[in-house]
Amino acid sequence: MKKIEAIIRKSKFDEVKEALHEIEVNFFSYWDVTGVGNEKQGHVYRGVSYSTADIQRRYLSIVVSDAFLERTIDALLKSAYTGVVGDGKIFVSEIEETYRIRTKECGSDSLK
Repeated sequence: MKKIEAIIRKSKFDEVKEALHEIEVNFFSYWDVTGVGNEKQGHVYRGVSYSTADIQRRYLSIVVSDAFLERTIDALLKSAYTGVVGDGKIFVSEIEETYRIRTKECGSDSLK
């Protein structure tokens, strides 16, 4: 099993969520986060300059079986892409075990 952590643009979240549902990844957690990245430009709104040093993003945490890893990453790469600096990052790590509390199932069965 793998844990996929993705940091994406908030504006792409609905597309990413739909792409994940299409490949039958129906459970994941997400948070609104603030980070610092490579975007250096500021924005001017009504004559007032705003810094973009702090970047608003959405953080997704997804645990999938090994069989779903590649299709999940492909869905994230395609749906979160804009081609502009700040599209985000994907991190993959190993998960030793999972448990479903209600049924006490463990392993990949607990992810269904």
